[in-house]
Amino acid sequence: MIRDANTLNALLDTVNRLVRERLVPAEALVAEADEIPADIVQAMKDMGLFGLTVPEAYGGLDLTMEEEVMVMLAMGQTSPCFRSLFGTTVGIGSLGIVFDGSEEQKAKYLPRLATGELIASFALTEPDAGSDAASLRTTAILDGDAYVVNGTKRYITNSPEAGLFTLMARTNPADKGAGGVSAFIVEANTPGITIGKIDKKMGQRGAHTADVIFENCRVPVSQLMGGREGLGFKTAMKVLEKGRIHIAAICVGVAERMLRDALNYAMERKQFGQPIAEFQLVQAMLADSQAELYAARCMVIDAAQKRDQGLNVATEASCCKLFASEMCGRVADRAVQIFGGAGYLSEYGIERFYRDVRLFRLYEGTSQIQQIVIARNMVKDARR
Repeated sequence: MIRDANTLNALLDTVNRLVRERLVPAEALVAEADEIPADIVQAMKDMGLFGLTVPEAYGGLDLTMEEEVMVMLAMGQTSPCFRSLFGTTVGIGSLGIVFDGSEEQKAKYLPRLATGELIASFALTEPDAGSDAASLRTTAILDGDAYVVNGTKRYITNSPEAGLFTLMARTNPADKGAGGVSAFIVEANTPGITIGKIDKKMGQRGAHTADVIFENCRVPVSQLMGGREGLGFKTAMKVLEKGRIHIAAICVGVAERMLRDALNYAMERKQFGQPIAEFQLVQAMLADSQAELYAARCMVIDAAQKRDQGLNVATEASCCKLFASEMCGRVADRAVQIFGGAGYLSEYGIERFYRDVRLFRLYEGTSQIQQIVIARNMVKDARR
């Protein structure tokens, strides 16, 4: 749902200008240094990008899902690492507070998240718990007025920069399923928290992940989300459902960028006396990419609109995440093929995107998890 087209267009114009004038020129520098320059981070904060989904009452822009999708399509026109820095805060890092936080928790944290003063991380994945999120082993045992947390979280995006963690931990060790999991807001400076070394990844340099180790970390009872124990898994699923549409939109945006670069190269590169864009086999790769891109874009917008209407979009969100991330990978592969030998060289940048987008099929639910979610929902609906 677009609430006010003029306001949204003004925001999109600002984002597009940031992407064009600041982010795209900095892509190679960020990839080389594995760090986003501080002035760019501040520019994104000043624009309000860290508060896209925070309610207006707490200083955010409170975008609808469709409006958020439009902003992500624009942000997708550059390296995904830029979006990752604020995307985790506006998505899985802070949405748990928006959905299930108490009024006191919202008042305390959301205004600081909206300005970017606090960067949020989502501490769910563990060494032995990723796709099977309900099997997590990190424990939070009640001891007087605090929970004592012990465990290790792995691949936690933005953990080196985070000021706040949305933590999923098992409060009932006897319950080995989802019902034993609770959600907590944990400040990063809480004694007992250690951040591991920054992971060296295949792609998305500039977007940092690292282990987060909790050793006898005392978290006040007031930091429990949802008002009672056992609601953490439900909070996580609500957050991830919205996040899957968000990620699908980024996949579409990045695929648009890669296809545009491939098309421009094909129109300039000549072989046998003519641009390779005139060759039918190259045209087939361009056409297949455009058709899949169009389908993914329509899916994402449709799912966003349905969510804004208050409909259950669990299946649609997984369909979007599955199709858009797989589509993005295929477009990346074709783009490198169209560039030929140049596509394998770092100076052209397309190989960097090829590596960057591989992550889309893994995080916030792998493609295989999305298939399971979709199929299970189909069976459930058929039995009603």
